[in-house]
Amino acid sequence: MGADEVSLGDTLTTVYDVLLNRYGPQHWWPGDSPFEMMVGAVLTQAASWTNVEKAIANLKEADALSPRAIRELEQDDLARLVYPSGYYNAKARKLKALAEFIGSKFADDITSMASVDTGVLRAQLLGVHGIGEETADDILLYPLDKPAFVIDEYARRLLFRLGIAPEVGPYKLYRSTFTDNLPEDTKMFAEYHALIVRHGRENCQKSPVCGGCCLLEICPTGQSTEVVLHGIDD
Repeated sequence: MGADEVSLGDTLTTVYDVLLNRYGPQHWWPGDSPFEMMVGAVLTQAASWTNVEKAIANLKEADALSPRAIRELEQDDLARLVYPSGYYNAKARKLKALAEFIGSKFADDITSMASVDTGVLRAQLLGVHGIGEETADDILLYPLDKPAFVIDEYARRLLFRLGIAPEVGPYKLYRSTFTDNLPEDTKMFAEYHALIVRHGRENCQKSPVCGGCCLLEICPTGQSTEVVLHGIDD
């Protein structure tokens, strides 16, 4: 690498620092217990967090926020409780599968679950009905405090617009962009993901709002958009 070249790790660190300076700590993931956070990770699939909160409130009122309680509920009753989050029948099945997994593998002991090697546990989670890569990484990172990086539409969009990754590619490509080029820091990974989501909602939307974007100076997409909109100053 030449003296003037910037490593990918340096670029990603700069992005993190700029976002943190702009938005401050995001205090993710909300939840009163690790299992509640896991439930939230499932319910947030294709749902707004506002609606997820309504579903979680229903579960709390029914005293159904433990793996055992989820297992013991009739599936139709569980579906009614999570109705506000959408796709309620499918999500009820997913929550049942997650609760069965935690019970059969770890006897409902979340501490025991968290002690498993990250790669091994990730593979196990991916074998649970309804748990894809994003949800698995959510569960690893937030409730279990393990060094996983969550990739969602906001992260893909940001990496593409920064010229770091293609617009379309496998999940592992985007995930490894972060995990292979940043220190293995669980707290940073959690904060970084939350900041990317915040930025994606405020500026880096499907139709980007590049004017005033805190990353404009290092974003080729934003710079080209601003040139088209406003021209180049002589």
